[in-house]
Amino acid sequence: MSKKYDYDVIYIGAGVGSVNGAVPLANRGYKVAIVESQAIGGTCPNWGCTAKYTLDAPAQLAYRANQFSHIYGGNILHVNWKRDMARKHRNIDSGPATGMEHRIKAAGIKTYMTHGTLLDNHTVKVDDQKITADKLVLVPGMTPHHLNVPGTELTHDSRNFLSLDDLPKRMVVIGTGYVGIELATVANAGGADVTVMMHHDRPLRGFYEPFADQLVKSLEKQGMHFVKSAKVAGFKKSGNHLVVEYGDHQELATDYVLDASGRVPNLKHLGLENTNVKYNRHGIEVNGYMQTSVPNVYATGDAIDSKIEKLSPTATYETKYLTRLLTGETNKPMAMPAVPTAVYSSPRIAKVGVDVDQAKAGNQKHPGNFKIVTKDLRNHMWYKATGQTHVAARALVFNRFNRLVGAEEISGRADDAISMLAILISLHATNEQIENMVRLFPSQASDLLSDF
Repeated sequence: MSKKYDYDVIYIGAGVGSVNGAVPLANRGYKVAIVESQAIGGTCPNWGCTAKYTLDAPAQLAYRANQFSHIYGGNILHVNWKRDMARKHRNIDSGPATGMEHRIKAAGIKTYMTHGTLLDNHTVKVDDQKITADKLVLVPGMTPHHLNVPGTELTHDSRNFLSLDDLPKRMVVIGTGYVGIELATVANAGGADVTVMMHHDRPLRGFYEPFADQLVKSLEKQGMHFVKSAKVAGFKKSGNHLVVEYGDHQELATDYVLDASGRVPNLKHLGLENTNVKYNRHGIEVNGYMQTSVPNVYATGDAIDSKIEKLSPTATYETKYLTRLLTGETNKPMAMPAVPTAVYSSPRIAKVGVDVDQAKAGNQKHPGNFKIVTKDLRNHMWYKATGQTHVAARALVFNRFNRLVGAEEISGRADDAISMLAILISLHATNEQIENMVRLFPSQASDLLSDF
């Protein structure tokens, strides 16, 4: 352990991509400190994915129940926003972030709840003192992007929305990425009149286009509105409401604007200019060992320049790998397994591994490299029995050795299906091996690869 510095390792940022590395490192006898300016746990458990899926749970339940509205006498369920938000507050106030605080304290980690600024490759300024470490791990995460147009100060970001006690009657969502689609879905379920403004002519770029189109059509049937290729020019107040200016001098009146135009690495005021760490607009540059251009400085999580999905599970995987590297348990570069990801809309859309567009591009370079199989699932037993007769489809990608390497799905339970398929992909299972497995029947697993 280091005698030259105050600590062996200092983590800047206390998100899941920090805590899950710092705690096991401290438990192995390393002297560890964490510097965090906002809240232990970072975005996900406080004002991100955990808050979002807590609000979404009743919305998803209502969506599933409404598939059987003809059996319930035509009644359509709606979410009581105030009660749903009160439930969210209760869950978050005593949720996973509290558990992380206990783990940090039990491991004997010193926590500095203030902003940390790098002064050099070993030194961090916290308030009016300087602390040093043999190694630094940068985990600053990301922050919401704000449109650079007149009136942007009138808009709100996802953190604001996830604490709204009163849902506005009319709401405009700018952006059709994960955050925009998911929060628009929740607001729509709560009874808001939601309009989604798309920068392009399709949402969720990176997902199979036919599935993304089906999702839009399904959300439109549920009452949402979509404006394609809407170039937002600005925002202004008009009486008691707001006006969104877009396109060719077009205007749309609303009560609330959610700017979900994206997220950017949270590098401002980090002090990278005082070090030799290289970075760009996409984030901090790292090699296969999560190491920056400075040998003793590492970075993990959302703020690194990487093509890996920016998710809490990937941040956790990276920081656990880094712990093994720092303790000498491995000297190999990190190998990220197939990463499942989902949009928690109603219905869900999810994917893992090689997606359809990647497979098509691969076949253009090397014909026959991938086999793509798509299937309408609406008449499959489990999907039909559970009321998923409106939207349900899957695309599977096999390599030339007939091993499953990718999958995409749209359905009410696509997240569960893709989670199961992710395990099979990680095990490098062939179609034959999967078919020889005995699966629970009736269940979603029983239809995973039927008739493909």
